[in-house]
Amino acid sequence: MMVRVLAFAMYADAALSFGKGLASEDEPDLWRKDLTGAIELWIEVGLPEERRIRRACGRARQVVVVTYGGRVADMWWQQNKAALLRQDNLTIINLSAEESRSLAALAERGMQLQCTLQDAELWLIVDGENTRIAPEFRLKPPLRKN
Repeated sequence: MMVRVLAFAMYADAALSFGKGLASEDEPDLWRKDLTGAIELWIEVGLPEERRIRRACGRARQVVVVTYGGRVADMWWQQNKAALLRQDNLTIINLSAEESRSLAALAERGMQLQCTLQDAELWLIVDGENTRIAPEFRLKPPLRKN
């Protein structure tokens, strides 16, 4: 749950909304659509199947996968890296095991979360306690010329 909240903070937008995620073949964890219903941003959290990511890349202008889980996430990346590098609209962001644990420790009923995002670092504040998250960008799409 907290990784989904973190992803929401990283890509905050008035049109960003939570989807059904892995409970649905057709919806991500988070997404943003334009006024015509076209999918601008598709965000998956966790370790989705490569086939699911490939399909999302065909449906959305931009796809982001936020992975976490330490060694398991590292193994997932090594397994899927070759196929994922072929996608030109895909970003892969990884949270270290320590960052994942820090996020989980923040979760509490009725919490009020403040977030500051600067230079790809996030500072989360809950009850006056600061937590720094500096995700690793494993894959970024190439810059496009307009």
